[in-house]
Amino acid sequence: MKTLLRFILFVFMVLTISGCDGQKNANESLTVLAGSELKDMEPLLGDIESKTGIKLQMSFSGTLDGAEKLIAGEPTDLAWFSHGKYISLVQGDNNRILAQEKIMLSPVVLGVKTSVAKEWGWVDNPNVTWRDIATKAANGELRYAMADPASSNSGFTALVGVATALSGSSDALSVKDIDQAQLGGFFKGQQLSAGSSGWLVDAFVKEQNRLNGIINYESVLMALNRDKRVEDSLVLIYPKEGIITADYPLMLINGEKREVYNKLVAYLTSPEFQQKMMEQTLRRPVIPQVKLSAEFASPLLVELAFPNDLAAIDKLLFSFEDKHRRSSHAFFVLDVSGSMAGGRMKSLQTALKNLTGQDQTLSGRFNRFRNRETLTFIPFDDQVYPAKNFTITDPGSQSADMQAVRQFADSLQPSGTTGIYQALQTAYHMALEARHKEPDRFYSIVLMTDGENNAGISAEGFAQYIASLPAQDQGIKTFTIVFGEANQDAMKQLADITGGSTFDGRKSLGQAFKAIRGYQ
Repeated sequence: MKTLLRFILFVFMVLTISGCDGQKNANESLTVLAGSELKDMEPLLGDIESKTGIKLQMSFSGTLDGAEKLIAGEPTDLAWFSHGKYISLVQGDNNRILAQEKIMLSPVVLGVKTSVAKEWGWVDNPNVTWRDIATKAANGELRYAMADPASSNSGFTALVGVATALSGSSDALSVKDIDQAQLGGFFKGQQLSAGSSGWLVDAFVKEQNRLNGIINYESVLMALNRDKRVEDSLVLIYPKEGIITADYPLMLINGEKREVYNKLVAYLTSPEFQQKMMEQTLRRPVIPQVKLSAEFASPLLVELAFPNDLAAIDKLLFSFEDKHRRSSHAFFVLDVSGSMAGGRMKSLQTALKNLTGQDQTLSGRFNRFRNRETLTFIPFDDQVYPAKNFTITDPGSQSADMQAVRQFADSLQPSGTTGIYQALQTAYHMALEARHKEPDRFYSIVLMTDGENNAGISAEGFAQYIASLPAQDQGIKTFTIVFGEANQDAMKQLADITGGSTFDGRKSLGQAFKAIRGYQ
């Protein structure tokens, strides 16, 4: 009897311990630093947790910001971006990536309106080349939207792919291979920029009457057609020279989580999940067991080699920003009211000076003020002060142009109350005048305020002003930065009526200014 009791007790203890271990595994949590385009995976996170017992805590970031955070040692268990190759290059000897597995596929391609593709003979035409596309862009026929390469994975991938294809080399791109003339022609067609793929798509939908193409992930363009968000459906062009495909590697950063990582990868690459992922996100499966659905075009995807030379990528990004990108005119409407005194004014001055090349972080280097860019600064409190204009002819951090901008930033002094909308109306009027004289530039307005409007015209008055403008004079986007006690809802409404977006500068004003650069 005693022996039987001991055996029963032993079995009970084993089952109890096993149950505790099972509960522990069921509650396993992993932090994931992810590319912003992976937000569409959020509806699948519950399924992942229920099938594996692993809860993924996602935080989202842009291309260079994410690479920068990893290099700086930001704690995270996993990283998940559209590509791992660039991060592998910039990590150097840090070796933060301990393992990586491809999870899904989506090439970056060009979508062209069906009516236009028919006119150009591009429908079901496997012989369209990147050079054909560059020619259409250079002569003004192709007017497309593309995200900024320094801010967005899709823009970065597109730039690398186009440059590699136009180089005419079958090898990975090197500095000597970059065809500056062809690239210049190609980017003449870019009519809309953005700091993220998602925002770019929304803006393209709103402005589809003036645009006839968009460069983005295949999955994003297919979703536009599937959801009938475009009046003229898009024909996806897979250029003959090839494309670069995002393979979304899930990267292990925290070695202590390797066992859980392996379990997660096993499920994410299972036929069950791959099928569900393909159906919901329109990305291609990475395993042959899952058949590609009929929604996908089935051309042979020619894969271009990703550069293995960091110098070539740096040169390509700087060339794009300073030579090939459409030149821009950015208006900065800056709150210098009394509440900005002290640390807040110091933060504003530092944020502006960082854009003159003083920020040498990975993202800071590519988000500085650009060659050929015109800057207009409009300080305000309860009155609007005279605008200060600069045109950047030398983007070097020690150039006279950049030093002049830094001197202006240091000259800002806080006083008075806050007249937001009268300052903004002044900026919009100035931007319209500038656009009438030089219509080929990108125009944008940035509003930074730390309070609520208590002087001058009201929000309703400004909205009426915008609504009263003729259609051709609308569309200059205002990007608002919430700082201090600024009203977030009011700032969002303001951005919405101009087609812009809102950024939170309360944690880091410098990060907010940098984030906006992809939209300017």
